[in-house]
Amino acid sequence: MQTVSTKPYLLRAIHEWCTDQGFTPYLVVAVRGKMQVPMEYVKNGEIVLNISYNACRNLELANDFIQFSARFNGVSRDIAIPVGAVISIFSRENGEGMGFEYEGDFADADGEPESAPESSEEPKDPPPRPTGKPQLRVVK
Repeated sequence: MQTVSTKPYLLRAIHEWCTDQGFTPYLVVAVRGKMQVPMEYVKNGEIVLNISYNACRNLELANDFIQFSARFNGVSRDIAIPVGAVISIFSRENGEGMGFEYEGDFADADGEPESAPESSEEPKDPPPRPTGKPQLRVVK
């Protein structure tokens, strides 16, 4: 019998701790191969994601994948990350959290490498950054 890693349980526990304390939980994810993340925000092979309930919808911290929807530059995107690609979770406010080792390619029950569900959307170039004074607008 193969045991499940403690990593997803620790991720859920630290996420809950951050939320209970009023902190903002962030994930640092090593981006390798085909992952369903906004590639235009990947820097040095990593992406940092805010996974607070205020920043994302339908957050699912499962044993194999972390999935949610979030807005990037005003555009809603579906995110799917293998738990093994998470290299840390921490609180933005005080930096407390936990680091993990990158767990390379996984194999599913058929021996095939496991990957995130593929999106049917074509990747889009990010829109140009606005110039001038920033403006806020209320969206209802």
